[in-house]
Amino acid sequence: MKMTHRVLVACVFVAGFFVAQAQPLAKRPNILFAISDDQSYPHASAYGCRGIRTPAFDRVARGGVLFRTCIAGSPGCSPSRASLLTGRYHWMIEHAGTHASKFDAKYATFPGLLEQAGYWVGYTGKGWGPGNYKDGGFKRNPAGPVFSSRKKNPRIKGISSTDYAANFDDFLSQRPEGKPFCFWLGGHEPHRVFEKGIGLNQGRKLEDVDVPAFLPDTPEIRSDILDYYAEIEWFDSHLARALKQLEEIGELDNTLVIVTSDNGMAFPRAKANCFEFGVHVPLAIMWPGRAKGGREVTDPVGFVDLTATILEVGGVTHPALGQVALAPVGRSLVSLLESGKSGRVEPERTHVFSGRERHSSSRHNNMTYPQRCLRSDRHIYIRNFKPDRWPAGDPQKFVSPGKLGPMHGGYHDIDACPSLTFLIENRAQPGIARYFHWSVDKRSGEELYDITSDPACLNNLALDPTHYKTTQMYRDKMDVYLKKQAIREPLAKATSGKPTAATAECAPSQSRNLIHMDGQDEQDAVHPCLNLKPDALGQAGLLGLDH
Repeated sequence: MKMTHRVLVACVFVAGFFVAQAQPLAKRPNILFAISDDQSYPHASAYGCRGIRTPAFDRVARGGVLFRTCIAGSPGCSPSRASLLTGRYHWMIEHAGTHASKFDAKYATFPGLLEQAGYWVGYTGKGWGPGNYKDGGFKRNPAGPVFSSRKKNPRIKGISSTDYAANFDDFLSQRPEGKPFCFWLGGHEPHRVFEKGIGLNQGRKLEDVDVPAFLPDTPEIRSDILDYYAEIEWFDSHLARALKQLEEIGELDNTLVIVTSDNGMAFPRAKANCFEFGVHVPLAIMWPGRAKGGREVTDPVGFVDLTATILEVGGVTHPALGQVALAPVGRSLVSLLESGKSGRVEPERTHVFSGRERHSSSRHNNMTYPQRCLRSDRHIYIRNFKPDRWPAGDPQKFVSPGKLGPMHGGYHDIDACPSLTFLIENRAQPGIARYFHWSVDKRSGEELYDITSDPACLNNLALDPTHYKTTQMYRDKMDVYLKKQAIREPLAKATSGKPTAATAECAPSQSRNLIHMDGQDEQDAVHPCLNLKPDALGQAGLLGLDH
């Protein structure tokens, strides 16, 4: 069934939000939101990725719109999911913007708002997390009531026993008559740990892997990626069953289906990084009768836009005046879905943001690695506020109070995996050393990459005087947006006003909304902007590590 129009003719106030009554509840579309765990763009067969088969994702893409530039809220699980649930960037949601922290219930979530608007809501698998939502005042997971009792033995190490599709069936069978539904189908895959060698054991071939340029092309790395592909396919099989269930009960044509992932692949220089493979995720949206199928859209879109889309489709508008400070900040994708166009559809969608504070507890005193990221259709611009810190975590960890473990036993912002082990063990090899240093070395205060020619984000154009104007343009765009959100992040310019090889480190102002203080020294709250020479910013090869 189709929504007949989008004009709001009446509203009711519910929990600070206006709930649209323009159309009867029973005629509003259902929403199936499927989200994998740690999957980078372009790892789905609809994007042409070799060695992987995702027929369910491909079905959604064929039946609707395949997005080429979807940027996650953060390159880590819980802050990205919190951004998606609230429709706000991670630095706007306090503790929920860090990894494995708490989630303050004052930030309304789209499942909660849809439930208040009359939807039947629920989730299975991984909702919001890791973290403690009860400390923030939630009585249940922010993703909704849980439906995860049905289990299935996968006989594969690292794959969850939760039968996502069967739990979705339970959810549907319990739906009250006349209510539309919103269901969060949250896979734990392809999150680490993978069963080592499962890809090869399933008959996959090493030569079918496309190795990102930031990783060495070796059999060990290729096999690790094949294991990652196998877990993606596992999640896709559950999505296929869910789509079949909707088809069998006659609800597929009245369902908005959104399929994405929370952040990038759990490999060195990907997850927990604001590089392309950390924040760029798959996205396909199908909306029978409303969104013409078989299209590809390249407009930059972000998770905050997905939230705005879900709320619009569900008939929930922006909050009342007294709640504007907590409102979603994205722009609905409904106009893109309904346009019937491909390519760049709305030129005014020029860029979206992402960023991170803390991923794991990988630095002394639990210090963060605060970043902000701007992604346009061509470039990614990254601001690193603490370039003196190790981006992948300290090289050593404390094995007991006051006692450090061995060098290179840290780097815990990178998930433990065969690829990381390979880089560490072979860091002295001439053909491997650069990959190791790309993954763990300290970085410049600013980074700029041309994604069209350098998707691996290896050539930092912010250090190139010929790209000064481009860097300045994105710097200004970021400053304008952050200041608009009552956050001030001034970036010192070279004293001459001319491009130099120097980059600036800028720490936050006194605003606690900029950098969250979980475990940080209080002195991190304020410090001046400095111009630092490249060698002070820890360029590769200048760190004093063994090569």
